[in-house]
Parts: sequence; structure tokens; C-alpha cells
Amino acid sequence: MSKNYYEILGVEKGASKDEIKKAFHKMAHKHHPDKNGGDDSKFKEANEAYQTLSDDSKRAQYDQFGSAGPQGFGGGQGQGGFGGFDFSGFQNGGVEFDMNDFGDIFGDIFGGGRSRGPRRGADISTELHISFEDSVFGTERTVVLNKTGVCKTCSGSGAESGSKQKTCDSCNGKGRIIETKRSFLGTFQSERVCDTCRGSGKVPEHKCKSCNGKGVDHVREEIKVNIPSGIENGQMVRMTGMGEAVSGGQSGDLYIRVNVLAHKDFVRQGFDLYKDVSLKLSDALLGTTYKLKTLDGDLDVKIPEGITHGELLRIKGKGVPNRGKRGDILLRIKIAFPTKLSKKTREIIEKLKEEGL
Repeated sequence: MSKNYYEILGVEKGASKDEIKKAFHKMAHKHHPDKNGGDDSKFKEANEAYQTLSDDSKRAQYDQFGSAGPQGFGGGQGQGGFGGFDFSGFQNGGVEFDMNDFGDIFGDIFGGGRSRGPRRGADISTELHISFEDSVFGTERTVVLNKTGVCKTCSGSGAESGSKQKTCDSCNGKGRIIETKRSFLGTFQSERVCDTCRGSGKVPEHKCKSCNGKGVDHVREEIKVNIPSGIENGQMVRMTGMGEAVSGGQSGDLYIRVNVLAHKDFVRQGFDLYKDVSLKLSDALLGTTYKLKTLDGDLDVKIPEGITHGELLRIKGKGVPNRGKRGDILLRIKIAFPTKLSKKTREIIEKLKEEGL
């Protein structure tokens, strides 16, 4: 069935290029697989819609034939087309047919069939919990997965050790299968990769007993994961080719969601770290030295006299790494005002009051 690219991007059919671009950026930002809650399939779908609607030629062809219609006709109804044959009647006149099959037919006529990419294994996901310190400086972790992986016995060949190769009976050594298709335009032939030999034209005389010749098997695998410095809670680490394996194709990807444990003192905002520091009134008035436990070790911080409640003190270069630099630590001053005053303290404050303080 033809995809509605306008509906995917949430725009009207007469939308301008600028509106289409803005809509795509919004969708890409929302569904990017590296984001928390991202959706890889919707991201790819939005990208497919944008690539078509942002190109005048592709958009015009899409508006006429839909996403699965014939590609690269040239004139359509003029020279190089089908002599003025009006295909719109098949879309709106009550006659139904599979547009994907329609694209296959014209692909066979004009270029040997639609190209089909290599088979790809499924993407898989897992999650890790790391400390706040490890999220700042980065770390290496190991995850253990039970998945479909390359057979360890035959290394993916599907053959028993020392087995010779023979001609594939399914395709007679050609590596491809010819199929006949019938449509309203007549009978056409198309080719596909042979599933038995996976396009090689050869199969082993003796199949691997571990995987029965498939080249893939259920495996338990330990995978080392490098967690980059500065990663935020909920972000994803993508490991290309570490997902599910598939016979005769490429493996899918592994997505690892990183959950960062909260720190007892610091709160992260961007690449800066915030911490509340409680001071006695006398220390705020006279100044003091505060011993701060940073992620790099202890640090003596000079508190200037006369500091005010809610004021921020910045300690540069002790925050989260960012492209060779580091953010800062910001200390938010909280002055602890006394709730009860002794007689002596009250007398002192009365004198301060008389001096206008």
C-alpha cells in the first residue's frame, strides 16, 4: 500500500518546502533513535517522506503515482511513457491492485527489477545502570546477551569443518531464482537471491551440525560497551552490527539505554554541576573557607565576606567534560538564619541595627 508522506510529516498536500523542512526537523528531533523515547522506524519513515517531498521531481512523481509507484519513467504520459495511458484511473476508478507489485513490474521492464537490499537482522536493546561519576568521566561495562548470533562452530559458513562445496540445487548454481509474475499488463519475469545458497550458487556437502547449515545459532555473548564521558541519564549507546544475526545478511544493531544514578550532592544541568551550600550567618557576613568534595577530590573554596542568600559561586573546569573542555561547578549559597537568639546575641544584633546594618 502506498504511504501517505504528507500525513507522516503532518502537513497539507500543498505545503511549501519550508513547511515540509520544519515538519521533518520536528519529527526527526522527536523520534531520533539516540534520544530517550526515540523510535527508529518512525525516524526512518519521516526521513523517507522528507527525501521525496523536498525534491520537486520526486514529489511530482509521488503526487501522481504514490510512494510505491513507478520510478524513473521520464515522460509518464509523453514520450518515453506509455503513450498517454492514464494510470490515475486505476487509483481512483475503483480498480484495486498492489502498488508494490506494480513497482516491481515496471522495474522488471525498465531495469531488471527493483533493487533489494541485503537481509538484516533485528535490532535489540538492553539497559545499564551506572554511577554519576562514571557518567561524567566515562567507563567500560560488559553486558551479557542471549541472542541469535553467528554460529561459533562454523563461523557463519554453515558448513561442517573440511566439507566441500557443491552446486546449489535450488538455483542450479546461478545464485538467483527467476519468478514469473502476472498482471493486467501481461506476464513478466523477475529475479531474487536464492534463499538456499544466499546468492553464492554453492552449498556445503555436509551442513554444520550446530546450526544445521544456517550459519547462525542461539548464543550467549559478552559484549564490552564503552560509555562515553558526559553521557546523560536516559541516553542511548548504539553498537552497529551487535544485534541479531541473520543467515546471509548483516546483523542488526544493539541499543543500550544508560540509566545514571543520582548523586548525593550534585545536580547536573547541561555540562554544569550545582550544589547547595549551607552557611551560618556569621560565616556569610565575615567570610570563611568551605571544604568542597568535588568529583576530582577535595577543594578549599574561599567564601567572600558579605555573600548573600541565593548567590552563586562558580568553580571553573570541575564540571562535565564537553569536547575537550569541562563545565563548571556552581555553589548556591543558602544562609541558615537563627530561629532563636540568646540575650547576648540579641544585644549584638541591636548594636548592628543602631549602626544601620
